[in-house]
Amino acid sequence: MKILIGGAGNVGRSIVDYLSQADNDIIVVDTDREKLDNIAKEFDVQTILGSISHPGVQEKIGAKDADILIAVTNDDEVNLVACQVAYSLFQVPKKIARVESEYFLNPLWNTLYSDRNLPVDLVISPDIEIAKNILNLLEFPGTTAVFPLVDSKLYLIGFKCDNACPLINTEINEIRQYYNSPVIHIIRDDKSFFAKPNETIHANDEIFVLVEKDNVFDTLHDFGVSIKPFENLVIFGGNAISYCIASSIEKDDTITNCKIVEDDKEIAQDLAENLNNVQIIKGEMMSDVILDEVQIKDADISVAITENDKDNLLASMVARKSGVPYTVSLVNSRAYDNLIDNGGENVIIERSLITTSAMLQDLRKAKINDAYCLRRGMGEVWEVRIDKDSLNTGKTIQELNLPDKCKVSAIYRNDEIIYNISDIIIEEGDILILFVSSQAMRKAEEIFKI
Repeated sequence: MKILIGGAGNVGRSIVDYLSQADNDIIVVDTDREKLDNIAKEFDVQTILGSISHPGVQEKIGAKDADILIAVTNDDEVNLVACQVAYSLFQVPKKIARVESEYFLNPLWNTLYSDRNLPVDLVISPDIEIAKNILNLLEFPGTTAVFPLVDSKLYLIGFKCDNACPLINTEINEIRQYYNSPVIHIIRDDKSFFAKPNETIHANDEIFVLVEKDNVFDTLHDFGVSIKPFENLVIFGGNAISYCIASSIEKDDTITNCKIVEDDKEIAQDLAENLNNVQIIKGEMMSDVILDEVQIKDADISVAITENDKDNLLASMVARKSGVPYTVSLVNSRAYDNLIDNGGENVIIERSLITTSAMLQDLRKAKINDAYCLRRGMGEVWEVRIDKDSLNTGKTIQELNLPDKCKVSAIYRNDEIIYNISDIIIEEGDILILFVSSQAMRKAEEIFKI
């Protein structure tokens, strides 16, 4: 695919990071030469200095032959104009725009985004997506990943099995039989694989379980995961992400104490003026004085979401040393992943995976309802609805001829989840939950294209 990306900041870089893993022709446009040079040093992509919204720039980079344009600069108006130019002058099939302003995101203006008005196929807000991801983790303590599926009726949850897990050395088929908690995928020693029926759970495995929403806490309990609710939250970094998290928490009485640490006076003041029940503390987040002021030793969880990876990871390490049992760190680059374990108590969130997950429905050629990037190198999970015109209606799973490393793990039918699917005939209206590795992506797209 030929992909044009406008914006070489953290968001643009994170998209390049994920999409460059596949065989894509990527061109990145930005007005900042230094940002372009940094991307060119790290990835095999072409860079162009200029504004993605200018017709001459789009002509120069061959927009007429592009499959998709992704405009993710820091300026909403530039992103929207870029999509208009791509549509009107170069007929680019897919246009995605980053929009952060609440005015453009207001549901009242949904009709704005259409071919007759602003031709944007998908509007994304990376900061909101990251905030939603973190809020999911706050809702289900002890998890390392939470992916809502089928309108949040079904969840794919990830968590770490420590030595206290009562199901260590238990076979997958036995777990499925007695606990109604089918293990779908396992990460062990940095290797990921489908959970075979005779596979056993090992200590320190990170496992992914597909479960109905009402059964999430029971499932975590079955595996011995601590599900004590978070009450005291400390957020390092004042920005749109922390504001979205805090404003949501203010409407929920589960977390009774939330503090945000921000060293920029204007940002701290703005947050204080717009949040009612959240304490804003201005100061350097590594300062012993500030850490004492936020009572870091009493926190149940800390969330570090500044723009700097090293600051986030260091803040989490300091929080852990201070006795915080659960930490979350946002990273823009995988270069620092090895500084902290991605275990049950230390969760690393990659901006690239969350941002790209928000776009997968438009990036993939398959008819996907929803999709998520699971983990770097681990592939994706797809939610595929079988419509009446689907060529797969009436087939069994075996008759789909799925490629290796692509697996239908369950079928959601008539408000019930079916795990034993070997002899099931696919019906109209079924929702298939698939795991697709990067190697199987193209063939899977062809199978579920219609």
